[in-house]
Formats: sequence, structure tokens, C-alpha cells
Amino acid sequence: MAVWVHLVLLLALSGHSSAAYCICRDGLSDQVLQKTIDYACGSGADCSAILQSGACYQPNTVKDHCNYATNSYFQKMSQSGGTCDFSGTAMTSTTIPNQASGCVYPSSASTAGTSTTNTTTSGTNPLFGGSGVAPTGINDTSTAVGLFQCLSLAFSLFLLSLWLLSW
Repeated sequence: MAVWVHLVLLLALSGHSSAAYCICRDGLSDQVLQKTIDYACGSGADCSAILQSGACYQPNTVKDHCNYATNSYFQKMSQSGGTCDFSGTAMTSTTIPNQASGCVYPSSASTAGTSTTNTTTSGTNPLFGGSGVAPTGINDTSTAVGLFQCLSLAFSLFLLSLWLLSW
């Protein structure tokens, strides 16, 4: 019986995805989202996929392009302290945003690409225009929430296994 419970516990924990995607929040104006795109693309994100000939250009909406740009930035920069906050315009999610056929959202730094469209400094990008919004990380609790959810699941399964062992 104990082997069965531990096997179920192991399968439950192994099925939990740890991939985190950075996506733009709903309900924000296109102008705010565009500033976020400008910052991400000007600060290290690989935005070539959302250019007109890119694999992720469609759907051609500011929100979808913002999702791709912030996620690319987050995946490339999270290893060196980059966050997914962008002054409150983005958040982490375990769900991949809607994608066009052929569009692949990076889920780690190793799949985030190596080319960038960053040709200037100070967080601006001539391909998208304008100045950007810095990813401050202030009050960014998205990572803590994800960790809490994982720990909560593990603790619940631990309690379940103890209860089953007491039978």
C-alpha cells in the first residue's frame, strides 16, 4: 500500500509543469502594451519572430506581440535577474499564450534565441518606436505564488499519503 501511495505521489509531482511564460496583462491600452514591447525588444528580447515576416507575427495584435516580446525578454534575462513585471504590465503564467502555426514561445533561456533587434541603448527600439517601461520587479509576486502553489500541492499530497498509510 505504501509503495502505491508513493508512486501516485511521484506521478502527481512529476506531472506538474515548471515552465513559466511571461505574458502581458489583460485590460491595458495598446499604448501601454506598445511601450512594454519597445522596452523588451530594446533590452535584449529576440523580437525577430514578431516582425512582419516572422513566425509569430500573426495574430497581428499589440497584445499578442507584447506576450511574445515580454516572454522572450523574461526567458533570456531571468538567469541574470530579469523579471516579468514590466512596471505591472506583465505577469508569469504556466499557460502558453495563443500561438499561430509555426510560432514557438520559448520556455527557457536555452530556447529564447540568440539574435536581438536591439540596435540602440536606453530601452528604445527603432523597429517599434518609442521609449519603454522598465521591468522593475517591485511587488512582483508571481514567482512566489507559483512556488506557493507547488509547495501547497506537495504538502497536500504528503498529508494524503499519511492519511492513507494510517489505514
